[in-house]
Amino acid sequence: MLLVVGRIGKPHGIRGEVTVEVRTDEPEARFAPGAVLRTASGAVAPPQPGAYRVPPELTIESARWHQGRLLVAFEGVLDRDVAEALRGTLLEVDSADLTPPEDPEEFHDHQLIGLAVVTPAGERLGEVARIDHAPASDLLVLRRPEGRTALIPFVKAIVPEVDLAGGRVVVDPPGGLLDL
Repeated sequence: MLLVVGRIGKPHGIRGEVTVEVRTDEPEARFAPGAVLRTASGAVAPPQPGAYRVPPELTIESARWHQGRLLVAFEGVLDRDVAEALRGTLLEVDSADLTPPEDPEEFHDHQLIGLAVVTPAGERLGEVARIDHAPASDLLVLRRPEGRTALIPFVKAIVPEVDLAGGRVVVDPPGGLLDL
């Protein structure tokens, strides 16, 4: 499964650097010099005939933080015109290439999406549709069988067990949480 770790923004300067909208918890690892990222079009319009074509992979030459933004230079991108042609490109990694978290209580989002959500008694509540990263805590977005969604705080008191091998998340919601 391909995971988006960033989106290329506008060029910075005249030597080919670009801003990158970071979409990963580990930017230092994903954007380290020498890292190879796959590319996918995030552009609204197709490129014009004869325009620079975005390669299927880009290799990080350097990355640095500047005023809260990640600036990245890619190998072979040497001027502002080529950098501009990359604008909107999504940067991806293959989930198979990711090392699992060291903490057994930590999970990558893609590991949780699609898992069945059940009560401690085994009653099926739905499945994890996505993870929302809120300021107070992460939220499991539960897709209910009737088509509605519910937000479940991803905290130990409410989510006592995540069983990746069994394909399920055990949720013990307080009364009324799923009715909001």
